[in-house]
Amino acid sequence: MDHTEILTRYTANFVDELINNGVEHVIISPGSRSTPLALAFSEHEGIREWVIIDERSAAFFALGLAKQTKSAVALVCTSGTAVANYFPAVVEAHYSRVPLILLTADRPHELRDVGAPQAIDQLHLFGNYVKWFQEMAIPEASVEMLSYVRQKASRSVYIAQEGNPGPVHLNFPFREPLTLDFSLEGIWEHKAYSENSYRYPLDGKKQLTLDQLEAFINRLKGKQKGLIVCGPQGDDEIFPEKVAELAEQWRLPILADPLSQLRTGRHSKGNVIETYDALLKNEAIRERFKPDFIIRFGAMPVSKSYLFFIKENKNVPQFIVENHSGYREPTGNVTDFIFADPVHFCEGLLELDKPNFSYEWLQEWQAMNETAKNHLLTGVEERITEGEAIRGLQKVIPENSTLYVGNSMAVRDVDTFFLNDEKNISILANRGANGIDGMVSSGAGAGAAAERVTLVLGDLSFFHDMNGLHAVKHYGINLTILLINNNGGGIFSFLSQAENPKHFEALFGTPLNLEFSKAAEMYGANYFNPETEEDLKRDLEESYQMRGLSIVEVMTDREENVKWHRSKWQAIADEILTNEG
Repeated sequence: MDHTEILTRYTANFVDELINNGVEHVIISPGSRSTPLALAFSEHEGIREWVIIDERSAAFFALGLAKQTKSAVALVCTSGTAVANYFPAVVEAHYSRVPLILLTADRPHELRDVGAPQAIDQLHLFGNYVKWFQEMAIPEASVEMLSYVRQKASRSVYIAQEGNPGPVHLNFPFREPLTLDFSLEGIWEHKAYSENSYRYPLDGKKQLTLDQLEAFINRLKGKQKGLIVCGPQGDDEIFPEKVAELAEQWRLPILADPLSQLRTGRHSKGNVIETYDALLKNEAIRERFKPDFIIRFGAMPVSKSYLFFIKENKNVPQFIVENHSGYREPTGNVTDFIFADPVHFCEGLLELDKPNFSYEWLQEWQAMNETAKNHLLTGVEERITEGEAIRGLQKVIPENSTLYVGNSMAVRDVDTFFLNDEKNISILANRGANGIDGMVSSGAGAGAAAERVTLVLGDLSFFHDMNGLHAVKHYGINLTILLINNNGGGIFSFLSQAENPKHFEALFGTPLNLEFSKAAEMYGANYFNPETEEDLKRDLEESYQMRGLSIVEVMTDREENVKWHRSKWQAIADEILTNEG
């Protein structure tokens, strides 16, 4: 058997087994050393391949695609710094628990550490940011070796998706020549392979025993004022319904982060307090509404005012429910972790006698929520503000679509102004490491598996990843970008750095002074530049009727934006505290 046949059978068996285990998408970046993997994926009829030139963009595209499909996505790149360009997205995938399968080509061992081109040390390159690393064996085509590659493929899918999902890394040393021969018979088959030979094991879900559930409820006896907090959540579509049912039975308010998936959909929202970020901006309100206990599902909410609230209540018993494992409690407060499936946990509690919590406490939160909504939803400015942009977007965003949100001010404005909605809208964001990098590519990746995605982000995030637009154009992805352009880092205007005008603009404001309409022209996008909220709604609706890429650019002023937001927060606090008095 010659080298080409060995390489063909080795690579084809790996790719075939990856697909047998449910991988439906692969993102390929062009390169020479990765030729065997790229060709094998492209030849196999069971997978969709996406070719993205820049590995950094490719990795974030895969991240968005994996978030949208809720399943593992494979990536292929050549050796050298191409691999290193995956790093930012790998870090994000690690912290946001997204399954990626990184397949990196490498020089064979004799060409390492000898000055060969495109040869860097790729072993354990991503360190602890991957769940599993394997240096693959030099290709052979024996029965044992083909069993080996199938086992590694199957295991990589399992590990990426089991427990808390995350990235895995397999490194392939390939010798030249690198081409494959698809005329060979039976290259996708293996003699020792049967339908169930290498499928990953079945995973159960963690549940508390009846004694554990009763012990938990006993911890709450004598307490009256509790809070359920839902931060960025997993992908269980039943969870919003179950936690809403629990909150209603127990008469507890739910402080719901926009990424919890509790603000949108058909489940009951009578106890969902979506304006809590605006409410907790005020120190007096935070003091007045000190809880007796907190039950949190998911990661820490986006809201910084909620973070202040928690820090000011270090002695309040806090219970954090996690699916599998982990320690997501950045305040350092004393916390009881409950490792159980959230849906089963809620269902178990619903079957027990309900505690007698304060109904008045719930009513007070509901009344505050209505007050805040009245202020957030009223008033029309002559020129659109950033909050009005989110408000207008919510009114026209299509049913059964995805909203992908950038970091910094974009996700905070969604937190404040994207209120409860009966429409079925999935809200995604990269809140693992919270960086602004890769946002366009992430939104494009989500759009690759969705009928319609709306990406909301600021001008710095847009500029940082503009080459992500190429995939949108090349593949005709339906993506509407709501670009909020305040000519710089708008979030810094809310922070103490803004009090130092001498260096603020150069170091933090960082104005770009770019005409993004030219970028729209270069990538063949439909371009809109609305000036009012009504203009915005009209332009967004028009974009949703179009195919491909649309960019709706809203121009705002950073200083005016800060004043407008603060006036809203102050008006909310004034009315609530006046009524309390």
